[in-house]
Amino acid sequence: MHARFAQRRPAACAPEEWRVRCELAAAYRLFAQLGWHELIYNHLTVRVPGTPHFLINPFGLMYREITASRLVKIDLDGNKVEPSPWPVNPAGFVVHAAVHAAREDAHCVMHTHTTAGQVVSCQREGLLPLSFNSMFYAGRVAYHDFEGITLDRDECGRLAEHLGTSNVMILRNHGLLVCGPTIGDAFAEHYMLQRACEVQVAAQSTGAELLRPDPAIADRAGEQYERTARKGDQNTLLWNAMLRWAWSLDEGFAG
Repeated sequence: MHARFAQRRPAACAPEEWRVRCELAAAYRLFAQLGWHELIYNHLTVRVPGTPHFLINPFGLMYREITASRLVKIDLDGNKVEPSPWPVNPAGFVVHAAVHAAREDAHCVMHTHTTAGQVVSCQREGLLPLSFNSMFYAGRVAYHDFEGITLDRDECGRLAEHLGTSNVMILRNHGLLVCGPTIGDAFAEHYMLQRACEVQVAAQSTGAELLRPDPAIADRAGEQYERTARKGDQNTLLWNAMLRWAWSLDEGFAG
């Protein structure tokens, strides 16, 4: 997979940076395909390997328009470190910078306003241990109360504190936030969390009495997912499959 990226790498771009540029652009295209976009809003970011900088989408482009070369490189203060004709959304910078600055292991951060994610974020109990996917997060979801549009830098500390060591956080009355050591890991977290929210909303809409498994079973499932996905090879297998899908949809993302 990486060899296909290398064939399109500009001479001025380091190989590792080009790889994450291509993978992040692929993630944007996949989010568009899956309906996880908010038009030109929301962000997926990744740290440039070996640097304090990270890549973010150009503000004003749809996710289906994102390419590796169009991604904007910025520092933790939101300043562009390379010329780009595109602006950066200040709200996106604040949320992502908070996580990147606080967590050395959070190389990739993804934030969305999906319908199911927002619905669950508006519920007092948040994510419930109801479905197969939701069990992966039993006792493992962080929460952050809504403070308005994330434009104020002083919210960064509270965001990071509430996230703690978790890989997933529900921003109350707002949406979903996930992070991971790789783009593939973060993608897997968002997929599973989004699915859990979708099933919860659908189950609640039936009006039927909901069955909650024993907390010990939910916790066991969460430990199993930790072992097989976060610490195993499942996330890598999933991400490789998603990259194959991205290539089949439109090779233009890697340009």
